[in-house]
Amino acid sequence: MKKFVTGMLAGVAGICLAMQAAIPSAGQLAGDKPMRFGNFSVSLAVKDLAASRAFYEKLGFNVFGGNGRSWLIVQNDTSTIGLFQGTLEKNILTFNPGWDRSAATLPDFDDIRDIQRRLKSRGVTLAMTVDESTTGPGSITMYDPDGNQILIDQHVPSPQKKDKP
Repeated sequence: MKKFVTGMLAGVAGICLAMQAAIPSAGQLAGDKPMRFGNFSVSLAVKDLAASRAFYEKLGFNVFGGNGRSWLIVQNDTSTIGLFQGTLEKNILTFNPGWDRSAATLPDFDDIRDIQRRLKSRGVTLAMTVDESTTGPGSITMYDPDGNQILIDQHVPSPQKKDKP
């Protein structure tokens, strides 16, 4: 009986896994590939850049980039935070298509214009859009239902489109 129950449980688990793989998540439409937003960071509006830097360094973050006067990018093992004094009104979730965590250009990524078209096709309202007739760097912004700003900010040229055989 124990073998029977164990076998049944294994069978049910297998069916559940197969069903989970077949059903797209709410964020992914059937037959739709996931959008690749690139590197993620939180951009914080800070009052005192030096004080914020000192605080995050105590948490184990190191300065990765910035001008040191109005903004810095700090990183630890797995997290990236932008510290911005006098340039942001509120904190922002930031994505950078085409960049990895080290700001190195990825060989293949979703261009900001492709992301914009896909978001619009899903009914997402954009507060700022990029001119779709352009190529290269560009930005779009939107707000989540709680008013949190999301910036998708591409700094690098558009990826080369590969012809599919």
